[in-house]
Amino acid sequence: MKYISLFLVMVSVLVTGSPSAAPLSFPMGRQAAENPDQRPKTERLNRIVAAVNDDVVLASELEKREAMVISQLREQHAQIPDRKALRKQVLDRLILENLQLQMADRNGIRVDDETLNNSLRKMAKQNNMSLSEFREVLEKDGFDYISFREQFRNQITINRIRQQMVGNRIEVSEQEVDNLLATASSFSKRNLEYHLAHILVSIPEAASPEQVQKAKDRAQDILARLRNGADFSKTATAESDGQQALEGGDLGWRKSGQLPSIFTDIVTGMKTGDISDLIRSPSGFHIIKLLETRGGDERHLIRQTHARHILLRADALTSEQEVKTRIARLRKRIEQGEDFAVLARANSQDPGSGSKGGDLGWVTPGQMVPEFEQAMDQLAPGEVSEPVKSRFGWHLIQVLERREQDDTEEHRRNVARESIRQRKTEEELQIWLRRLRDESYVEYHLDDS
Repeated sequence: MKYISLFLVMVSVLVTGSPSAAPLSFPMGRQAAENPDQRPKTERLNRIVAAVNDDVVLASELEKREAMVISQLREQHAQIPDRKALRKQVLDRLILENLQLQMADRNGIRVDDETLNNSLRKMAKQNNMSLSEFREVLEKDGFDYISFREQFRNQITINRIRQQMVGNRIEVSEQEVDNLLATASSFSKRNLEYHLAHILVSIPEAASPEQVQKAKDRAQDILARLRNGADFSKTATAESDGQQALEGGDLGWRKSGQLPSIFTDIVTGMKTGDISDLIRSPSGFHIIKLLETRGGDERHLIRQTHARHILLRADALTSEQEVKTRIARLRKRIEQGEDFAVLARANSQDPGSGSKGGDLGWVTPGQMVPEFEQAMDQLAPGEVSEPVKSRFGWHLIQVLERREQDDTEEHRRNVARESIRQRKTEEELQIWLRRLRDESYVEYHLDDS
């Protein structure tokens, strides 16, 4: 399947902002159907394999997702774990997705067709394709586009309920940012990134001492097997209760501030290839492996632009076409030698810069709306843009000068802030998902015979 990995990464980043998020459920393509090991058993397609509150998971869903996961593992040249263990992992993920969709429905979260199509166009554009070209590529590789659309809709829905229940409640104080920067032993250390793999043996909320001990015994058995040479990725796929189990427990690259707080001190003392002892948290028992490290001391430089502009807006008395004509005339007057600042003071409808001759000061990347910034970045110092349309109206932009600015300190604070937010979000998400699972009615009907 030539395009699977590419699309999984693209979809993951688009929907969740993180390439380590859980992959989508794709319909099985023709390649899988041609492989006897992946061919669904028609006599089992409509059988219920799990009851999830008032909903169910069907064998057809499980067969398709399992085939997709196997195809991914083969493409990555990863070992495929025991089929019984893999099937249970895939079913658990389907159950958890089902529960999140049920929660979204109760909270009135809907993804309409316009939103879905816009998101699909964005995904296609990121890969330099139109939506029709994107569809052709999917179908050429054996995917059913209608099924893909609905699974993509589900993933957007899941992302929204996670944001509502977890993301919107995360706050990061300036004191937390100060503390993170202060506790890093050196600037170089702060910029190190760690590539980790992870296994979780979970325990239910308010677990009894017997349940905790049972989970600990299981975790110690897993750790012993790893120390005796068992493959970490294969073991994670078969045994882990973590969200990345089907990716072999791969957490991706993380800066120290992005690591779960219980991992930080342990990871910074590990060497590449090391496997940790058991790490206890409210979620259960963790085992981590340090795969790689990278990064180090670096400065962060940004290109700032000193710019000015003239803004005209349409209103009840002035049509869009009239505004466009007026802004074009102003540009012609500037070309003929009239002073930009004088025209800005007389004509610009930007209350912030108009009285200052349109001067915006030094503009940092990301500060302006995309249409404005894209046009500004293409100008040489002294050059005036063609009329530019943004949601604020029509602009004429002139670049006065540019400079390289050392933004290291502010960049460090922004990175630290985002690292803390990501760590808190992941920790709270695990707690929320565990609570959602524990408080729901789930009954398995999985026949492994």
